Amino acid sequence: MNGFFAMGGYAAYVWPAYAVFLLVLAADFLSPALRRRRILRELRARLARQARRQRAPAPGSLPSER
Repeated sequence: MNGFFAMGGYAAYVWPAYAVFLLVLAADFLSPALRRRRILRELRARLARQARRQRAPAPGSLPSER
């Protein structure tokens, strides 16, 4: 088993290569989900701003008295 983990003397090159590969694979897997969450959050904020603008009275208009 030690021979396997030593990789014939090339372990210092092989194991970091595996680590980099796994990091890139994880980033490639997580990136779309994180981007989707950010885009949805931005769209919700934009819709909320638009809704507030539509409900706000026009500048310079007087509030109606009842």
